[in-house]
Amino acid sequence: MSTQTHRLTITQITDGEHCAVLRISGELDQSCEEYFLGTLAAIVDAGRRHLVLDVTALVFCDSRGLNCLLAIRWLLKRLDGRLILAGAGRRLSELLVQTGSTELLPVRRAVGPALLELPEAHRPIWPPMPDPDDKRGDG
Repeated sequence: MSTQTHRLTITQITDGEHCAVLRISGELDQSCEEYFLGTLAAIVDAGRRHLVLDVTALVFCDSRGLNCLLAIRWLLKRLDGRLILAGAGRRLSELLVQTGSTELLPVRRAVGPALLELPEAHRPIWPPMPDPDDKRGDG
């Protein structure tokens, strides 16, 4: 599953009963906050209370984008879940440090280490298995 606005793409990489791993690509700012929050809220409403966001392809995140991440973190915390960021670049890492958000939004170097912080029973299979119905020949 992949959805996008003109500046932000959210791709579900894998999921389990309680957890989803999503790739966030592009720019997270005011222009796409409604889309971001709506998409992630729908995933949480579907029963996922742990989210790992692969942000390696997130090229821009401003204070509005940070507020979006904090809002999703707040929602998951109310459900006894977690939000973990994987692969944050220098700019996002600096934004988290400058705003004192590193304790609230933990960052791990990659998805695998991020998943290890979740209860084993809640982790999806990682790395994801190729889709047998994928006829493109590359997966």
